[in-house]
Amino acid sequence: MALSAGRLRHRVDIQKRDQVQDEDSGAMVTTWVTEWANVPAAIEPLSVREFIQSQANQSEISARITIRYREGLVATMRIVHKGRIYNPKGFLQDPDSGLEYVTIPCSEGVNDGE
Repeated sequence: MALSAGRLRHRVDIQKRDQVQDEDSGAMVTTWVTEWANVPAAIEPLSVREFIQSQANQSEISARITIRYREGLVATMRIVHKGRIYNPKGFLQDPDSGLEYVTIPCSEGVNDGE
């Protein structure tokens, strides 16, 4: 299945957790740093049927995000779209080549990166 550019109408930031030193106290503070900005994506909220099925599996999946394939994605990252935070629960590569697109089932809410 080819991934058309028109389907990727949202722009998201993919962030990773980082430790920086506080200038005043010298303590290490956790912060989020944008790894990739303005990534074209398709964000699809789950349908009612999919949501009910995911709840039956005790999952918190609330949306599915699709982006073009890129290396370096890890589950401790988060995706931000218009102030909403999405937490990846895994990365599913396309079934044909594995190099065209990635589907990311996500939950919403604050992510501590663990």
